[in-house]
Amino acid sequence: MTGATLDHWVMEAICRGEHADPFAVLGPHCVEAGLVVRAWLPEAGRVEVIDLAGATLGVLDALDERGLFGGLLPPQPEPFRYRLRVAWQAAQLDLDDPYRFPPLLQADELWLIGEGSHRRLWQSLGAQAVSHDGVEGIRFAVWAPNAKRVSVVGDFNYWNETAHPMRLRRECGVWELFLPGLEDGARYKYAVLDWDGRTLHKADPLAFAAELRPATASRVAALPAPPRPGPAAGLDRPVSIYEVHPGSWRRKPEDGNGWLSWRELAETLIPYALDLGFTHLELLPVSEHPFDGSWGYQPTGLYAPTSRFGTPQDFRDFVDAAHAAGLGVILDWVPGHFPEDAHGLGRFDGTHLYEHADPREGFHRDWNTLIYNWGRREVANFLAANALFWLERYGIDGLRVDAVASMLYRDYSRPAGEWVPNVHGGRENLEAISFLQRTNHWVGVEAPGRITLAEESTAFPGVSRPPEHGGLGFHYKWNMGWMHDTLQYMRRDPIHRGHHHGELTFGLSYAFSENYVLPLSHDEVVHGKGSLLARMPGDDWQRFANLRAYYGYMWAHPGKKLLFMGGEFAQQREWNHDASLDWHLLGEARHAGVQALVRDLNRLYREQTALHALDCAAAGFEWVCGDDAEQSVLAWLRHDGRGGHLLAVSNFTPVTRHGYRLGVPRAGCWHEALNTDSLHYGGGNVGNGDAASQPIPWHGQAHSLQLTLAPLATQWFVWVGD
Repeated sequence: MTGATLDHWVMEAICRGEHADPFAVLGPHCVEAGLVVRAWLPEAGRVEVIDLAGATLGVLDALDERGLFGGLLPPQPEPFRYRLRVAWQAAQLDLDDPYRFPPLLQADELWLIGEGSHRRLWQSLGAQAVSHDGVEGIRFAVWAPNAKRVSVVGDFNYWNETAHPMRLRRECGVWELFLPGLEDGARYKYAVLDWDGRTLHKADPLAFAAELRPATASRVAALPAPPRPGPAAGLDRPVSIYEVHPGSWRRKPEDGNGWLSWRELAETLIPYALDLGFTHLELLPVSEHPFDGSWGYQPTGLYAPTSRFGTPQDFRDFVDAAHAAGLGVILDWVPGHFPEDAHGLGRFDGTHLYEHADPREGFHRDWNTLIYNWGRREVANFLAANALFWLERYGIDGLRVDAVASMLYRDYSRPAGEWVPNVHGGRENLEAISFLQRTNHWVGVEAPGRITLAEESTAFPGVSRPPEHGGLGFHYKWNMGWMHDTLQYMRRDPIHRGHHHGELTFGLSYAFSENYVLPLSHDEVVHGKGSLLARMPGDDWQRFANLRAYYGYMWAHPGKKLLFMGGEFAQQREWNHDASLDWHLLGEARHAGVQALVRDLNRLYREQTALHALDCAAAGFEWVCGDDAEQSVLAWLRHDGRGGHLLAVSNFTPVTRHGYRLGVPRAGCWHEALNTDSLHYGGGNVGNGDAASQPIPWHGQAHSLQLTLAPLATQWFVWVGD
């Protein structure tokens, strides 16, 4: 066969993997004399063109000894479907030629990608199993607009950078290639040649699965079918969240301290959380990440559930099992920064593509990570679509957005002169604000009923207000101020607490300015802070009593609840991400008592509508006694707006107080529904049982109760009728 000759420099570019448009050279091309077919098959010895029945149509000439073949066929009918019969030194195979297939990405997809408005970006980019022109295979597509060339490399081509160069769709800077015959599980990366002549081996930003660290390749994986929907988490519903690091909740000592799989977690974690009465599980980030010590907060594969605990299907089944049990699943989500690992997003196409080029904007000093360029529409699209991806494809019920404060301010953790003001000369990061508003809008429109929660530690206004009203659009904000103030109070010796009474009451001055979650999270039990129990003062009895009283105060306080694993049974030592929680402690009565208390707190929180129906509204809260600093006593009412009332009283001194009078809004019997000093929880059993009101006005109420306040305890009283 003749007529397929090429210019020397074109052949050099193909053989060296530097040709900007391989489809202009390879595959079938109509010429006046017939049809030229060229194939690039490194180290092949002989190549024939065959029809789909296997009959030889012609033998291609060797145009270059490195593996470039070509030849002229007689005119062929359109469309011309052929295969290649390739002989290597040790084998002969019949293959489909990737370069005979037309483009797969459609004009509307390319337009959405270029505009940065593709809400389901995962359907267009990444590695997709498709049937193309009757042939099964995988379509690869990656955004790398400034690359000189991008190739797909993997086990299937011996990681040869020149073997499978991709087609550039110039409309939006996306490279694509269909590889016939490839199946699930194949390992791959993109070999990106930049304009300085360097080849970068990059994992797929939209890979659906990845290798287990320390390996860094992406894996071809089919997306599982979405699971059944989970429970609602509305403002008027009980929301009690059990925060979990899947890698250290439990370990398997019989397997070298190995992780539980998603299937094993479904069999153990889900019934455990359900038994304790939590409404939601919150998982520390499960996106693929290279370093265990980051706890998932430095992800490299935002679209891939980590391979540490199983396959994407296993994770989907875990979510489905949680939903079947009535538990919602919230994921920690990290759209603020990413690590510098060579296979990740940094300088992805040889330029600062995902991150800012200026380190004053693009480098996070606290975590030595790179900061996304939210002002670039394609980057904002990549992240916002990822939020929808977890909600739609894995049925996730909510996303807790990490480190929002670091996103909102350009001077976050930066000294003067080392940050770049916004276009108005201010410190607010307008691009990040716009990105968060857009993401929350997409979630509201495309995934109604799902929630977003902000970890935001400043007084930025309107975090949980709709974007159309000037807010960021989150459903909830973590109340970091409440957490800081109350933990600071609880660690004080009770003899000094009277001088710091405002640390418990100040939070009510802003409690309804946002929709709050009260978080006792993983951040409070790491980096030398010790466990919650270890931060309580006094002897062993007092430490447990303080912790129980604090939990009783927290569950009766306005705001949804969040507790990190181990806190529910008073873990004694600081959290270690490389080890299991200390489950043996449940053999001790006081630890088991704290667990029993948390179970009852969650049960009553669900049962007593006064504790949740108006959780985010000022009408649901009323002070009874907020100023008794001398005795460190607090008392308040919770209302459900429908005639239900609950009186909560906390005594934060180790002194029993007899005959303590508190005003109440209704005459009749007030049942002591909870007492953290109960013998059942490991306390001294000082209490009241049922208390009858007296027609003695007190605290601005027409009636009052005379109560015995247990030492270092919180007690709840529910009005049960006349």
